[in-house]
Amino acid sequence: MKKSVPAANPEAHVEALSGWQRITVQELRAAVVASAKLDEVIKWGHLVYLSNGPVLLIRAEERRVLFGFWRGKRLREIEARLKPGGKYEMATVELHEDDEVSAATVRRLVKAAVALNKTIGNPTDI
Repeated sequence: MKKSVPAANPEAHVEALSGWQRITVQELRAAVVASAKLDEVIKWGHLVYLSNGPVLLIRAEERRVLFGFWRGKRLREIEARLKPGGKYEMATVELHEDDEVSAATVRRLVKAAVALNKTIGNPTDI
């Protein structure tokens, strides 16, 4: 796998994308940013949103876009496509070219995830 230099900021990261991945990331990002007060950073080469620790990520890949939550296992009643995996309580929705997540669902997920971090604390503090 070819290693690439991470984008300087979230805007540059999105600008470097193309095709359906760019459109999907733009739509997810707009809904996320409108949902709650979050710090948006580039971490591990993708968009990561923080509020008392990591809350969610948006990761564009060649054949998919991952929309993941550090406490996603607790959010499956909001979005059944969240598949558990990885450390913590991580779960992600795998999106392909014709898939979407409604802005209303994104808002519900983000608000619930931020509330969990506020109540329980930073998910990486184990």
